[in-house]
Amino acid sequence: MLSTRMIKANGIDLFIREAGKGPLVVLCHGWPELSYSWRHQMPALADAGFRVVAPDMRGYGQSAAPADVADYSIFDTVGDVVGLVHALGESKAMVVGHDWGAPVAWHAALFRPDIFTAVAGLSVPPPFRGRGKPLDLLREGGVTNFYWQYFQTPGVAEAEFERDVARTMRIVLGGRGLADPSTAMFVQEGKGFLGHALTEEPLPNWLSEADLAYFTESFRKSGFRGGLNWYRNLDRNWELTAPWQDAQIRQPSLFIAGSKDAVITGLIGAKRVNELERVLPNLTRKLIIEGAGHWVQQERPDEVNAALLKFLREVAER
Repeated sequence: MLSTRMIKANGIDLFIREAGKGPLVVLCHGWPELSYSWRHQMPALADAGFRVVAPDMRGYGQSAAPADVADYSIFDTVGDVVGLVHALGESKAMVVGHDWGAPVAWHAALFRPDIFTAVAGLSVPPPFRGRGKPLDLLREGGVTNFYWQYFQTPGVAEAEFERDVARTMRIVLGGRGLADPSTAMFVQEGKGFLGHALTEEPLPNWLSEADLAYFTESFRKSGFRGGLNWYRNLDRNWELTAPWQDAQIRQPSLFIAGSKDAVITGLIGAKRVNELERVLPNLTRKLIIEGAGHWVQQERPDEVNAALLKFLREVAER
């Protein structure tokens, strides 16, 4: 049975959903999402004999949203997951993340192998710490309109997204009517992040009006600043993770993505997916779900659940 509550972890209040009993599995959502994004996974994992917990991540939903941009570094977000495991009275956990939650999961496994016994990442490959700061590399490459850059100045993206939250969530989660979703990652001058939306298309079959209403109401209350502050630590995270240059994540691992996910279809994303074993020497499976997009655990829950359950059961039995 699913329940919800507030819990103190890493010095902040986190809103969590929890279900089941057994080995602990922590589910970390991405942007712009919530613990609700795991609504299809939680019952399946609980029924299979796992204790599954999904927080609204720092800055999202009902969880605390510190005011300082610097409080959203990878150390803070991983610290929340470590603190959550301890606050739940556990010493070990398996961690799963999607979108921004995936870097949290990967780094949790990298930083604290004593706690996190297995890791699964959805949509975003594990950390390949490159030769320079991400935003510097974009500028050096002549790119000035990538969405990461648009998100940097506090207040700009917030104003656009909060002008009509229902429209924002319908476009971002429901799709923008684009033949090539990767074009949505680039912001046209004067049009903002949502300027690529060609039509107000009907919702995809995996996202109901009730689902959309839940996301919309939550972001109306919280605003978007907390989630956007994660992007404002991209370069800082590169600096902070210098000690882990070329480090590997040696726990059993799983990677899942949709074949139409723009995160993995671009040149850099595709290269990283092809080289997963460089960082994940104990990768058990690389599952690319044909026809699925970015919101893979919501779009194709049956396939994602089957892969997660197979992976988690195998790890739990070791």
